[in-house]
Amino acid sequence: MTQTIDSATLAHLQTWQGKQEVLEDLITPAPVRALSATLDRDDPLPQQGTALPPLWHWLFFLPHHRQSEIGPDGHAKRGGFLPPVPLPRRMWAGGRLNWQADNPLRVGDEVQRLSTIRSVTHKSGRTGDLLFVLVQHQVSNAAGLSLTEEHDIVYRAAAQPGDPVPAPTAAEAGAAWQREVRPDDVLLFRYSALTFNGHRIHYDRRYVTEV
Repeated sequence: MTQTIDSATLAHLQTWQGKQEVLEDLITPAPVRALSATLDRDDPLPQQGTALPPLWHWLFFLPHHRQSEIGPDGHAKRGGFLPPVPLPRRMWAGGRLNWQADNPLRVGDEVQRLSTIRSVTHKSGRTGDLLFVLVQHQVSNAAGLSLTEEHDIVYRAAAQPGDPVPAPTAAEAGAAWQREVRPDDVLLFRYSALTFNGHRIHYDRRYVTEV
């Protein structure tokens, strides 16, 4: 398959390495209550000082791009903080998190997120080009660093007729604790609304199955 990321393009995209973005937010109780309801949890009502459960920082620092700035996949158009990768399919490939146990985020905290593009790397896979962007987020409150998160974002070429469909991977068994959640259309809609995630794979069946 013809490569679409040549050396000049890659060199240009790698100039985004080291780029930073700073966002500020306030940990408010309303989205915390809403996510509890969405996940069918019987949590006490959040009060000033209530600690956020792990991963619930995803309710904050939400993207607020104008409608005219949205791309064909429902996310923001390319460029800006993230490099303008000329591959149409963009996915979250993985991530890592590290929490500061002595400094959790709490309702009422004024918080800051420092985001840094750590690397832009190119690989060739069975279906063509793969470009990986590693983004690090450091979230702090008045007491200092609360958590560090890394996102592996992968960009891929458009799907072609006849491309093999990978077999699903079964979840690991034998965990010390587990909870089974069976998401349906409504749960996914509510979660997407809470995280202001407009990606079309969350609600557009034709886009999912045909694009």
